[in-house]
Amino acid sequence: MSLKVAIQMDPVEGIDIDADSSFALGLEAEARGHQLFFYLPKHLSFKDGRVLARGRAISLRRERGNHVTFGDEEVVDLSEFDVVLMRQDPPFDMAYITATHILEHIHPKTLVVNDPASVRNAPEKLFVTHFEGLLPPTLITSDEEEIRAFRAEHKDIILKPLYGNGGAGVFRVKPDDGNFQSLLEMFSLQFREPLIAQAFVPDVANGDKRIILVDGEPAGAINRIPAEGETRSNLHVGGRAEAVDLTPRDREICAAIGPALKEQGLIFVGIDVIGNFLTEINVTSPTGIQEVRRFGGNDIAVLIWDVIDTKKST
Repeated sequence: MSLKVAIQMDPVEGIDIDADSSFALGLEAEARGHQLFFYLPKHLSFKDGRVLARGRAISLRRERGNHVTFGDEEVVDLSEFDVVLMRQDPPFDMAYITATHILEHIHPKTLVVNDPASVRNAPEKLFVTHFEGLLPPTLITSDEEEIRAFRAEHKDIILKPLYGNGGAGVFRVKPDDGNFQSLLEMFSLQFREPLIAQAFVPDVANGDKRIILVDGEPAGAINRIPAEGETRSNLHVGGRAEAVDLTPRDREICAAIGPALKEQGLIFVGIDVIGNFLTEINVTSPTGIQEVRRFGGNDIAVLIWDVIDTKKST
């Protein structure tokens, strides 16, 4: 069964073909005989009851510097497609939220992955708060006095923007750090939203585990080790990926959140686990597919498309 697949993502020309999860998903779609159409989020439109996108048909190949071929530009009606992959990177801002509202008009007849309403209702650092007993000690607030009290209680803490991504704006504040007040001032000037404070988890030195769940089931994991002198383990800020197995606690966390992910149509999810704690549930544009496979794990793109193809055939 050949499907018409639209991919809403950032510019495909500039991706790293050895790391990009959307690229892996696109390759697997084409291997199954599906047709690909690419458009930028800013070229998504709602007009007189129709959801339109201006973009181009594409074909992908694993050839560095020559990985994509474009067709002619055209405007398409996304209701005539079978699947839309919503794969643009955060920030999770009003533009992102607006895109979920627009795509909701065509879902589920056109299957949007992940479900746009669920994406809108599941910001990474807020969705996780609905699962009791999994988070490290956490505070979400704009109240500086509450943040001061939290620091006094936990001493060594992490401060980060509530809707940040990729490790941007993440600070470790040790008990003797004299920059605490300056950081609060910086956050208040730069963000209208509350910030998030968490007790520092020393186990981060051993890695920040990215576990990928497909339709609510754990499908693979990698461990991301921070560079020397760095708190953040994100790969693009110098973190190192390594193979890792799931621990009993990891499986306990996946079992606790998996049914909710499946029920809400969150087919492709990446969670972050440090030690025994779940810190984030990433539903917007999860990564890690290629790294898992590189270390001998599952071909997660295959698993995701198995789920999509099954949903479209029933």
